[in-house]
Amino acid sequence: MPRWVPRAILVFWAGYLVMLAIKYSFDRLHTLLLVVLVSLFLALAIEPGVDRLAARGWRRGRSTLAILLGVLVAGLVFVVAISTMVGTQVADLLENSEDYVNRTVDFINDTFGSNIDAAEVNASIADPDGPVQTFIRSQQDRALRLSVAALGFLLQVFTVLLLTFYLVADGPRLRRSVCSRLRPDRQQRVLDTWELAIVKTGGFLSSRALLASISAFFHWIAFQAIGTPAPVAMALWVGLVSQFLPVIGTYLAGILPLALSFLESPAQALGVLGFVLVYQQIENYLISPRVTARTMELHPAIAFGSALAGAALLGPVGAVLALPAAAMLTAIGAATGRRHEVIDTHLTVIPPVSPRRRRRWRSDDGANPDHDPGSSGTGGAP
Repeated sequence: MPRWVPRAILVFWAGYLVMLAIKYSFDRLHTLLLVVLVSLFLALAIEPGVDRLAARGWRRGRSTLAILLGVLVAGLVFVVAISTMVGTQVADLLENSEDYVNRTVDFINDTFGSNIDAAEVNASIADPDGPVQTFIRSQQDRALRLSVAALGFLLQVFTVLLLTFYLVADGPRLRRSVCSRLRPDRQQRVLDTWELAIVKTGGFLSSRALLASISAFFHWIAFQAIGTPAPVAMALWVGLVSQFLPVIGTYLAGILPLALSFLESPAQALGVLGFVLVYQQIENYLISPRVTARTMELHPAIAFGSALAGAALLGPVGAVLALPAAAMLTAIGAATGRRHEVIDTHLTVIPPVSPRRRRRWRSDDGANPDHDPGSSGTGGAP
């Protein structure tokens, strides 16, 4: 037997055991790692605001606490308002279930020419041994589990806020501790990357807030015209959820106004469904690419792919965190490496910029849109 065979076997089994240990640790620490990622993202997002308050004479701890309390209060107000409205609608549904069933059956009979008896449907719903009552009884244990899960979620929220507070309040001390172990040139590189992360995270929040405002405005107009209950609250709900849960957020957010409109009138529900689908296409092809390109400098295809990858890895939280992460990686890649002359072929020809867009771009940042930074023969960032 060659001498290297026993060592190869030993290395193989050692590597296998290390991989098992890593997998076991990741499974155990998955929730903690997710909390750390969310805390880091939130810390990068609020640090510009903390720096502004600190420049005005505020202590970093006090300014961090003020911003976090503002975020927490705004989130609680939004959740309580939506929960109260949904609870009111559910109570009204349970109290006037026969009236809702009669109107729904009449709509189905008139639209599709069916002959459904509303009295039989109401009797089936009220039957203690019927499928509806059986389903309600089967959900009692799930409601208890949902309450326990909600308490666990609140605990995670407070853990995120506490960790974010320490990351931001002691941010300068943390960065000095990291840089003290590096050479000066590497210190500058770390600080530049940190600053880039703050800028890109701010760009992500700016783009999401702008898209949420646009979405909420147009949905408010549509819901007001259709007659959806609480059009302002529903428009805000759709705007926020659709933008901070990429890819499928619009469809998930549309379920709530769709259900509330269905209780009022099935025709209204069809109108809500049609508008949500149409607006999603308009946003995907017209609004979102322009806003994302100007605030995050991230190609729409990269944004879409990164959201899908983040959702596959970490669920909805990963989909939200994937966009600023992709923007940071793209910016870091663009700022490093050498650039060379680009060969002019029909595959690399850039269409000329219209005079209107040329004037708009120059008024925004004074840049020349005809200049291709990738075509310069010098190295370094464009």
